[in-house]
Order: sequence, then structure tokens, then C-alpha cells
Amino acid sequence: MRKILIIHNKYRNTGGEDIAVENEINFLQRHFKVKTLLYENNITGIFDILDLLTLSNKRINEDIFIHLNEFKPDLVYINNVWFKISIEIFKKLKEEKISTLIKIHNFRYHCTRTLSAKKHLNNSDFCLACGFQTKRFGYFNNYFKGSLIKSLYAIYFGINYIKIIKDSFFNIAVLTNFHKNFLKEAHKRSMNVFVLPNPIDIEVKNIEMSQEYFVYAGRISREKGVEDLIEAFLSSNYTTHTLKIIGDGPDLQKLKKTYNSANIEFLGFLENKKTLMIIKKSQGVFSATKLYEGQPTLLCEAVVNEIPVIFPNSGGISEFLPKNYDFTFEQFDYKSLVQKINLLNDKKLVTKNVKDARVYLNNKLKEEAIINIFKKILE
Repeated sequence: MRKILIIHNKYRNTGGEDIAVENEINFLQRHFKVKTLLYENNITGIFDILDLLTLSNKRINEDIFIHLNEFKPDLVYINNVWFKISIEIFKKLKEEKISTLIKIHNFRYHCTRTLSAKKHLNNSDFCLACGFQTKRFGYFNNYFKGSLIKSLYAIYFGINYIKIIKDSFFNIAVLTNFHKNFLKEAHKRSMNVFVLPNPIDIEVKNIEMSQEYFVYAGRISREKGVEDLIEAFLSSNYTTHTLKIIGDGPDLQKLKKTYNSANIEFLGFLENKKTLMIIKKSQGVFSATKLYEGQPTLLCEAVVNEIPVIFPNSGGISEFLPKNYDFTFEQFDYKSLVQKINLLNDKKLVTKNVKDARVYLNNKLKEEAIINIFKKILE
């Protein structure tokens, strides 16, 4: 049986990418011999800061190579690397000629390619990859708002990470054709780039009848469009329903004070299993993200449970829904968002769309098709 070593740097707060990696580990274990190395994303002392400055983490590098020598994988599969997994590990993997696959789940690497705010925005007012905005005369790419030092670290790390992405020795996996084309146009990388969606490992159970609420789950921040979503919902015809907001983030406290309404319920951070149970009982899942999105875990979890989803047509989102799906809207068109929410009153239309969406997603994420991609990489 072929062997895969999976490496991932977990986020401080568990998010969609961490859940996707966990699901993929369970998925791959059914077909390959899998070993996992998961690292915590926290600063424990001066050595972590020095690691950032040198792009090298001696302790983690040694740990990875101990497991490499013991496990002898056919493929090293690396997901998130910021910030504990050092750039140096890629150089060592290349020196040892170890077959390596790097999976890119989002577009934020693109935002750390330059010190210049102007080049980051590329003549735009808003970055669809990370939500960055700057003052009219702002020069510096203040990627982490309010933290010059952290921004400098991220840019230093990002510039070197992009060099790795451009190196044709490494296989690259992205979630959508949209991202594959983005890599080709923005970074001139087209060889050995595979579209590899995340498998969904969700147990679907029949549960009680849906209740009178809708759900948003994710980061509570400006770039995720949570306030715009709340405003759209409050403008809809659903005056007796509740919008449950699940998650944490920089805008949570502000929004709780602003929207002290019986129709808006802030639940804070919840474990994924509890979030999934709330989704299964809902009448719909909403997003008004202002960003390019890859493969939203929230969308996929809802679709496989035949819950209607209302998402903006942004990035690769449309690749996970049928072409004739009736509940997507043009990004930033919040009047259209209100119309789509009101359209949920048409129960026949909802039933047709959720059934079509589930069939479409199940076909797209067929186990055999995803495994065949891994087999091709392993050739």
C-alpha cells in the first residue's frame, strides 16, 4: 500500500481548513497508509520569533525528518505552513528528491508578495483575496492591520513561500479551476497543478423537522460580509425567523452591540459537530463573503444535508453548485441577496434546488475521482 505523510499547521481557532484537512485524513486512510504531523500555531517563546526571522524551525524540521526516515512515504502532502512549518523544509525535501504535494486552500499567499500597498491592491480599492484596504496615501502593505512587525514577518514569509509555489519540482493542488487559472495568470505556474477538491466526510441522518431559523457560520469580520448579511436578512420578509451567527472574530462584539434584536442570535465559537447539528435543523445557510472563496466547508456541509445555501458567485464557489442553481447572487449586490432570501418561500423551488445541488456535489466529490488524482500524482 502506498504511503502518504500529511503535514499541517493548525490554526489558533479551528476553521474550515482544519476541518477539511481532518476530513481528508479520514478519507485517505481508506486507500493509503497515512501518517499525520499536525503542529499548533502558537508562540511559546523567543525561539518561535527567531524561527520566523530565519524561516527555519530546527525542532519541527528534525521532527519531520525523523518521521520521514521512519515512515519512508511515497508522497509528502503539505497543507497550511504559516507559521510553524518553516520554508526551509521545502528546500530539504527538494534536496532529498522527495515527492511533495502542496495544497493551497485560499488566496492569502498572493497578498504577502510585496511591501507595497498599491501592488497588493493592483489598482483596486479592495483585495478579494484577503479583504485588505488602505488609506488614500498609505504605502505599506499592512497585511495585519495594526501590527507592523507581524505584517513584515508575513510578507517576508510570503515572498519566500511564493518562490516555492513557482518551483516546478513541487506538485501543487488547488480546490477549483478558478484558482488554477489564477495561479497561471498571477504567478506563471501551470505545470503539475492539480484541481483537488476536499472530500466531504459527513454522516447524513434524518432529524426532526426544520426550525424557523437560518445560519451563518464562520469568521465574524468585515471581509466576510457578516454585517451586510445581517442587514439583508432584516430587510427580508422573514420577520419571525432568526439568523443564528456562529463563530468568533474581530467584529463580534461590535455587531452584538449594534444588532440587539430578537431576530439575530450570536452563538460564538462552537465545535464543528454542534455547528453541523444546528445547520441540519435550519431552513437555510447564508454567506455574503467579500472574498474569493475556495471550497466553503459551510456550503458543502449544508448541501449534502439538502439545506438550501445562499452564497455570492465569487471565486470558485459556483464550481460546487449546479449551473442552474437559483440561490446564488452577484457579489456585493445586497438587493439581490434580499431577493434570494425571500425566494426561500417558494418551497417547490427550494426542494428542486437542494436535491439537484446534492446530486451535483456528490458527483463532483466522488471518492474514485479524487483517489485517481492522488494516484496520478504518485505515478
